[in-house]
Amino acid sequence: MKGMDDPSERVKLKTTTRYRAQNSLAHTDLEAGAAALTTPKGVTSRTQTKPVEPIVGTRPSMFSDVPQTSGLTQFVMPTLLALDIEMVLLFALWYVGNYYHNVSNKLALMAVGGASGFPITIATLQLAIGSAYAVFMWIAPDGRPRPTTTVTDVVSLMPLSFFAACAHVFSVFALSAGALSFGQIVKAAEPAFAAVLGTLFYRKRVSLGRWLCLVPVIGGAVIASVAEPSFGWACLAAASTANVFSSLRANENERVMSTKGLKERVGSVGNQFAFTTVFSFLFLLPLAVFAEGKRWGMFMEMCLTREGVVVNLLASGLWFYAYNEAATSTIKKTNAITQSVANTAKRVILIVLAAAVLGESLHPVKMLGCSIGIAGVFAYSVIDMFWKPKVCMEVNGKTICRRVKVPKKIDEW
Repeated sequence: MKGMDDPSERVKLKTTTRYRAQNSLAHTDLEAGAAALTTPKGVTSRTQTKPVEPIVGTRPSMFSDVPQTSGLTQFVMPTLLALDIEMVLLFALWYVGNYYHNVSNKLALMAVGGASGFPITIATLQLAIGSAYAVFMWIAPDGRPRPTTTVTDVVSLMPLSFFAACAHVFSVFALSAGALSFGQIVKAAEPAFAAVLGTLFYRKRVSLGRWLCLVPVIGGAVIASVAEPSFGWACLAAASTANVFSSLRANENERVMSTKGLKERVGSVGNQFAFTTVFSFLFLLPLAVFAEGKRWGMFMEMCLTREGVVVNLLASGLWFYAYNEAATSTIKKTNAITQSVANTAKRVILIVLAAAVLGESLHPVKMLGCSIGIAGVFAYSVIDMFWKPKVCMEVNGKTICRRVKVPKKIDEW
């Protein structure tokens, strides 16, 4: 053919043939490649097909489906591609945010006088920072979609926001009155409060297995309290009260969000937490004015003259909002066991790291009580998945007993 009479075409053909032979390509592919280098009859020079010269160190594109990676890469790459990056980032934000919030919160409280300083003001300003961020996300052009709630919906969210405000302010006060690690150990006993309050006020049924798991939860907190050098009744009382309101908040959140259509009108987990934060701030503001408003001049002076007050206050407020929203978002992407393991690990990491950074006691007896209590919390979270309660009923004159899932409410029996 005409194209084959050109010497340069012959050189290119030989080069391509040699390259393909060295790479052990099929004979049929050699013929196809040689045919691609020739010019069909009747085709002008403007439309002639030019040979594709291979680049040294690469394979022709027609063989891109041939595996070119090592065994390790073939194993790692699919794993990385299947990894839920969003979930990993949410867990990272939850853990990191929780740690930095507690540490910066403790440093800010210590800088303004601890329990005798301005704990209610600090708690209120933290919610104010979170509220400002939430409102900004609603009004920003590329922010989150605004909710379509009604006045009735807003009223129904008020008890939830009130419980959230009380849980936050008592947590901050407990942190100001004692060691961070001790306060976290006491707060780990929250399931005990949730079980009692859920049974009394929300008609929830708690299985025998969960009641038994409360023994190590309470016992661990008692053991840790005995070995705590900075033990104070104020810290214990405040942390326990925070547990009460945290339990009420969790039960109320479940009740409110089960209202028909409310979840859709709120729109997202972010909107739900934003609502709670804004209304919690409005609840705490009058309390802060009443309890510490007369001394706000002294507080402003401390902010201007003492190093770290403003920075730690801003950091604690932003981290508080960020890690709570991240923790709430992980619920949609994980199951109950994963949540329990993650929450347990988070509390252990926080207690150990915070104690090391702040120079708090890590007495062996205290850590033993901490371990027992947190192990009890984890067992409480998963016991019903492995040890289902036995329910007996009469069938044709015979008593048949089966282990079934525990109904959440007595009405479901």
